[in-house]
Amino acid sequence: MKDTITLLNERKSVRSFDNRTIPQLDQRVILNAALQAPTAGNMTLYTILNITDPKLKLELAESCDHQAFIATAPMVLVFCADYHKWYELFRKNEENTRKPGTGDLMLAMDDALIASMNTVAAAEALGIGSCYIGDILENYEHVKQLLHLPQYVVPACMLVLGYPSELQKNRKKPARFDLDDVVQENTYKEKDLRAMLVKQTGIVGEAEMEDYIIRFRKRKWDSDFSKEMTRSVQAMIDAWNKGEEE
Repeated sequence: MKDTITLLNERKSVRSFDNRTIPQLDQRVILNAALQAPTAGNMTLYTILNITDPKLKLELAESCDHQAFIATAPMVLVFCADYHKWYELFRKNEENTRKPGTGDLMLAMDDALIASMNTVAAAEALGIGSCYIGDILENYEHVKQLLHLPQYVVPACMLVLGYPSELQKNRKKPARFDLDDVVQENTYKEKDLRAMLVKQTGIVGEAEMEDYIIRFRKRKWDSDFSKEMTRSVQAMIDAWNKGEEE
């Protein structure tokens, strides 16, 4: 088993898996690691949906930008920010208790994401690869219906896990930004992102870097999935806060 620092430095996203299933015991180890993560007030403001139904996996693969590898992944987990269970308990205890607001949503999102990183680290320690699927934030209305999510439960992130294929094992991990370009002391200072990208990518020519930025912008920032995610997340927040007005 790798030491923790090596594990974190070497971990990379895996989108292609071999045919092995993940033993039930290892699945429980991975999921239990999630529960050991820091959580606000020890409230565990999340629920983890372990997606085992092949039809559901296929639906999620299609709704998450038609990424076929999701449907065949040995393990698919949807981490949901969940204030529903606590609100129901508080409401039974105090009829006029306040309804969850945007701040509660953000706190529950934090809880879910922190737990998901514990899951990733535990899986990596067992030789099991993982990939975050940010597209679970798209098509909110469809995902809510598909997973039967009640009020005050929303998807925060999705993870797919499995044993990496040989191709994925040998794939080089993409370079990260330099530490000194990301960590700042005490207060925020403007950084030259273009210069940061030169160090990260090794692209030094002005024309080549300009072309890189244009292609990156079109693929990420101006893409259809990015626009849908913005719409979907706003719908998610609006639906969450609707309870405050009822």
